[in-house]
Amino acid sequence: MRDDGCVGLLITGRGRFSAHLTHVALQTLRMSATEERVPRIALMAAPIDRVLIGFSIDGTPPVCGGMAMRSDEIITLSAGGQVHTRTGGPARWGSIWLPVDELIRYGGAVTGVPFDIPPAVRRWRPPLGARRGLRELHAAAIRTAARQPQALVNAEAARGLEQQLIYAAVECLTGDPEATSRAEGRHQDIMVRFDNLLRLEPEKDLRIAVICEQLDVSERLLRSLCADHLGIGPVHYNRLRRMWLTRRALRRSDPEASVSAIARQFGFRSPGRFAVGYRAAFGETPSITLRRGRDGVMNKTDLES
Repeated sequence: MRDDGCVGLLITGRGRFSAHLTHVALQTLRMSATEERVPRIALMAAPIDRVLIGFSIDGTPPVCGGMAMRSDEIITLSAGGQVHTRTGGPARWGSIWLPVDELIRYGGAVTGVPFDIPPAVRRWRPPLGARRGLRELHAAAIRTAARQPQALVNAEAARGLEQQLIYAAVECLTGDPEATSRAEGRHQDIMVRFDNLLRLEPEKDLRIAVICEQLDVSERLLRSLCADHLGIGPVHYNRLRRMWLTRRALRRSDPEASVSAIARQFGFRSPGRFAVGYRAAFGETPSITLRRGRDGVMNKTDLES
């Protein structure tokens, strides 16, 4: 999922997280289809030279940048942008990564006017025919990759598919996106900075007053933004992140390590309170996780970060 722009993933639902990812790389364009089973929060990032187009395939559409998507919408994330996306249950979604220069050049040639993608994350509601065309091309490419991957090896066939996808994307993006206020753009930036702050000091149980001071925002605003973008409060989010980091450390720990020592590394000072919270979150005691990790019976494909 890192190859698909996911730079951070936090599982918020009970149960083992699993995802099925089908990835297609053509000459200049990349696309994927992802199926997930457990609610999560992800921080998505677009490279500085690519635009992300995303849409829901099935299940409850994700919330992107605090905006609840509809099944008839697509989103764009401009080159170099970052945004939180969260799901509330099982979900299937598709993505297409387009080179910025290629999209702008092709869009200008098709429309006859200057073409560009608005900054940050935006929602679009394309005409039915354009949206259906993009989805059908995406679905056909994913099916071919899963069943007959050799069919995409041919350079001419791959280039033809790529041109069709770019044309379909331009058709979907020739209208105007849903208006995003300056405040909404600022709020998305605050949430990215909030996440980056927590990543700089993952071992600290930062007090909300300290977080607000460093972000230069009020506690009321931060709580409101976290509810919209993450679905949980800032303290809960930070604690859950540290809990998952502790769980990963327990699985990878040295045989001589202790649960309390590992927990203290991530800001949990009370072993008793930590054990109760850990069991409530994961359905087992931290000592069992440590023992299972040592015994090597954990599923190494589990994704927890």
